[in-house]
Amino acid sequence: MAHDREILREVWEGKLPVCFKLNPDEVVELQQPDPIYLMVPRLSYFPLVMDKVKKHFLKYITNDKQDQEMWLEYNGQPMKWHFPIGVLYDILVDTDNETLPWIVIVHYDKFPETQVYRFSNKEMVESYFMACLKESDVLKHRGQIVTSMQKRDHSQLWLGLQNDKFDQFWAVNRKLMEPSGDNEYFKYIPFRCYIDDSYKQKLVKPVTDEGKRKTLLDLLKETFPDKSSVKVKTHGMIPPLETPLQWMSEHLSYPDNFLHFSVI
Repeated sequence: MAHDREILREVWEGKLPVCFKLNPDEVVELQQPDPIYLMVPRLSYFPLVMDKVKKHFLKYITNDKQDQEMWLEYNGQPMKWHFPIGVLYDILVDTDNETLPWIVIVHYDKFPETQVYRFSNKEMVESYFMACLKESDVLKHRGQIVTSMQKRDHSQLWLGLQNDKFDQFWAVNRKLMEPSGDNEYFKYIPFRCYIDDSYKQKLVKPVTDEGKRKTLLDLLKETFPDKSSVKVKTHGMIPPLETPLQWMSEHLSYPDNFLHFSVI
């Protein structure tokens, strides 16, 4: 199926203005540090964009904390680094009342062990990303595409995401976005529906047994059978309920090849 490249690029180029502030209780200097402002990709992960932030605040904290793991908080809630940035924003921020930039508090002390996974380096983020990619490929193609790729393909996907390079990433990712063999559709649609900071996922096919295309409305009915109506947000927008699932999976998935929906 031919992809609408302009939509893919527009999704890829989605950015959020973020104001990072160091927790004032951790500042050792007399003067509070200035915040640092960054435009961060919605599709990325916070550990991949934090080098400048860490460098900016390092001299304002005690030496014994400088090697400790940094963590982020919004509105009193620790943020899970393994959720994509855009997903975190859609989950945590009430966009009806929020004004940009997104104000995020940086911590070096009192890591919230019970709420957030530790990450010691970017290789851990890469491992998590590749695990998600393999899971989505199992759902779509029974895992046939990822396992047939060479290591350089895996590296190209990761480096494309890490360095925010659309063409580098999609040169490989397009293979994952094509139905396998003679099939017109994926086997299942990889998706996660977030309620607060946990999510639900189910095995949902893109077509009915009679071959009729399923829509977002069908997915929500199957995922939340006890609810009469559910609205979701993805990439900061509320998609029409009549949008076909196959099309959504091909065009609106995050780099891990999952659709990420925030229930509103």
